[in-house]
Amino acid sequence: MASYLPILVMIILGVAFAAGSFVASGLLAPKKPTAAKLAPYECGIVPQREPAARFPVRFYLIAMIFIIFDIEIIFLYPFAVYFHQLGSFGLSEMIVFAVVVFASFVYMISNGALDWGPTKKFIQQTPYPVRDANNTVRRVPSTSEQV
Repeated sequence: MASYLPILVMIILGVAFAAGSFVASGLLAPKKPTAAKLAPYECGIVPQREPAARFPVRFYLIAMIFIIFDIEIIFLYPFAVYFHQLGSFGLSEMIVFAVVVFASFVYMISNGALDWGPTKKFIQQTPYPVRDANNTVRRVPSTSEQV
């Protein structure tokens, strides 16, 4: 238990410092807002127009997919290091893990998580008339009928 004492002390000090920073900021911060203080500030340039619209939700979905695959890589690295010691049990567990992550990726792809921009709608064209014994040759309109 004594070996965990430094970790516990560091956690308590970290939480105390964060809480103390929030309290000190609330008590000591100036409370006279003006229009200039409330205006957005970007590198000393006064903005001429409103900021752009928010990022679409799909941007955050892509970021989450990226994080999921980063975590998978993080779990694969220790497996690769201790592959021989884990044996067939470790291999089967890693295969199950990879299959679950890949299945979730396929599910996200099938639901359009990586589709950007507006959806494209295909225009259904009218099919050609069916040829039968009565209609073996299609009639081509003359130039005066085409206009």
